[in-house]
Amino acid sequence: MQTKAGTAIDTVPATRDGEYAIEARDLSVYYGKFRAIKNVSLKVHPRKITAFIGPSGCGKSTLLRSFNRMNDLVSSARVEGEILYHGYNIYDRAMDPVQVRRHIGMVFQRPNPFPKSIYDNVAWGARINGYRGKLDELVEQSLRQAALWDEVKDKLNQSALGLSGGQQQRLCIARAIAIKPDTILMDEPASALDPIATLKIEELMHVLAQNYTIIIVTHNMQQAARASDFTAFLMMDSDRAGSLVEYSGTRELFTTPKDKRTEDYITGRFG
Repeated sequence: MQTKAGTAIDTVPATRDGEYAIEARDLSVYYGKFRAIKNVSLKVHPRKITAFIGPSGCGKSTLLRSFNRMNDLVSSARVEGEILYHGYNIYDRAMDPVQVRRHIGMVFQRPNPFPKSIYDNVAWGARINGYRGKLDELVEQSLRQAALWDEVKDKLNQSALGLSGGQQQRLCIARAIAIKPDTILMDEPASALDPIATLKIEELMHVLAQNYTIIIVTHNMQQAARASDFTAFLMMDSDRAGSLVEYSGTRELFTTPKDKRTEDYITGRFG
């Protein structure tokens, strides 16, 4: 990343009181001529869990992926507006998207461990980024943070593909943690898991939020209500672009929504 003065940022700047971790300003994302999300503005609180909810196709995942420039990997995608990360526009031409993703990690909908050992899965990102510390300590610390160490400490050299689905997802979280991000994006991290594994992921998110900013996409409104501190509700407008309807504290949004469309969605009248 680049500072306003043009020098490289190797560590995440400390969050000052009142500062937001990420701020979207009038953000629109296009795939070719199609506008997937339209004029979204919101501020993400640091070290809290923020959930994006809304009907299928309303742009939740597109919005999430714009926060660490994953949409750059789609050749037809382009962005209008700004996303500020600790005050720096990640879409500035001087920004290296690879460096952005080192600070803002990603966990996908389905567990995607590499066909490598458990140890090598966690160590992979650190190795390619030139980590010079003790890898054994980093791997253990990351697995402990992901609440997986006790389950795998005696089989670190075994294939990650032999783990259960829930364990694989926690391994992917450990892999994301190992590169020392500030923010972790999770795109429906429990949708492919059974209820017990889902609960473990939700409990893990609460622990991680003590040190990380977490943003999740979920189709499960009960999960959003249980797991998040803030919730953003999106839906498609008349031209099928996703737009932000309402964004507030989770309890407030679920108990006293300000917009009738939010109330209709969370009470099951559509969606």
